[in-house]
Amino acid sequence: MRADTPVIVGMGEVIDRPAVVATALEPRTLAAEAARRADRDAGGGLLAAVDALDIVNIASWRHDDIAALLCRDLAIDPALRAYHPVGGESPVQLLHEAALRIARGESRVALICGAEAQHSVMRARREGVIPDWTPFGPDASSPLRGADIVHPLARRYGLTSPTHVYPLFEMASAAAWGQSPAQARAESGALWARYAAIAAGNPMAWRHDDWTAAQIVTPADDNRLIAWPYTKRMVANPQVNMGAAILMTRLDLALEAGIAADRLIHVHGGAAADEPRDFLARDGFAGSPAQDAVLAAMADRVPGGFDALELYSCFPCVPKMARRSLGLGADIEPSVAGGLSFFGGPLSNYMLHAACAMVRRLRGGGTGLLYGQGEFVTKHHALLLSTDAALQPLAQDHSVQADADRGRGAVPPLVEPAAGPAQVETATILYRRDGAVDQGVVVLRTAGGARTLASVSAEDQATLARITDDSRFPVGLAGRIAADGDRMIWRAEGL
Repeated sequence: MRADTPVIVGMGEVIDRPAVVATALEPRTLAAEAARRADRDAGGGLLAAVDALDIVNIASWRHDDIAALLCRDLAIDPALRAYHPVGGESPVQLLHEAALRIARGESRVALICGAEAQHSVMRARREGVIPDWTPFGPDASSPLRGADIVHPLARRYGLTSPTHVYPLFEMASAAAWGQSPAQARAESGALWARYAAIAAGNPMAWRHDDWTAAQIVTPADDNRLIAWPYTKRMVANPQVNMGAAILMTRLDLALEAGIAADRLIHVHGGAAADEPRDFLARDGFAGSPAQDAVLAAMADRVPGGFDALELYSCFPCVPKMARRSLGLGADIEPSVAGGLSFFGGPLSNYMLHAACAMVRRLRGGGTGLLYGQGEFVTKHHALLLSTDAALQPLAQDHSVQADADRGRGAVPPLVEPAAGPAQVETATILYRRDGAVDQGVVVLRTAGGARTLASVSAEDQATLARITDDSRFPVGLAGRIAADGDRMIWRAEGL
């Protein structure tokens, strides 16, 4: 084993549940405390030697120069200090890139950290107070909103939030697998109940409710529908105050520091690929060639299978697609942390918490897979961790983009909706906070095979009922587009 092999030596997490906003910890403080805990976990002393600092994007509170602030808080002076864009896959990417730098001899000790305090920020807004935190600064890395990156046609029909877009993949993928809506919902409920059970046993989770599958998928006063078929308990919960950090170094430095070999987690490589950013420019919604390519590359590296998994879980369709990409059965244990709905979804930082949980799990032995995803089933990154030093060495070239591109079919042209016949490609229904239907949104194929969008009126009960029919998905359902003021409305035929 080479001396410059990258190993994870420390992990730290912190959770803040303040009684009042005045005592809440800001993200800067949470991230710094997580870093100190990671240093203690590694035995102490490595934090001062950090020469590379990567910070996961912080959305709940914007700092003018968060890297400089954290360096001051931690009394470190790394040559590399970087603050990164939004992305659920980004912690996996940053861990991977830190390991690659160490293997290249460009770094000796790396710190990856992040934090969010969205729970306290939202509470402060409701109470009309301003937390006494570092002044809110003009951050050049402020994240793009969904409305900034989607096609104007998607924006016009209300498909700007992941909450509203992922249901399109849910319907299309389940229909392609031959499931009925009832069967797809049952799979989601059973899978999400396993995430909930894992969170219930994780002391660092935000919630510890061991929800049943029925409690998760069934709409109720405290579990309203968000976008068909997802209820509140089926989507990520960003209302948390959490921080996480990972310390990584060279194998020889770890051993010189006296860290026991069975506490060292080897980074054995990963894979990355992207889909077109515009989700309407995909060949379909029933899967992701980029996800398939990334996870196939990981499965090929471990023919015997993984001892632990963390499959990204912003919405049920993601791990359902992922476990099929991996060729795994429905009875998998999909997480070591507990998932974004139950452990908590600290915006871009969840997978760093998952990495901490994976380190805890693997210190008992075994090989684990971290798989993260960003935007609209767009950015995919996976990383292999193990206590086994004898797996394949870390490879610098980890892009599987060419494999993803080869897996794509023809992309239909996107056109403005026009009066005439059109069939459903996929669909969802958007709900208001009071549970009433706001509108249906359908992705359609025209008679000529082009793709377009239209609304379904909240008053069109027959078409809405067909979209939510438990016995069959509306994929392929025929109907007609017609003008209704400045909107184009689609109505199913034969109802």
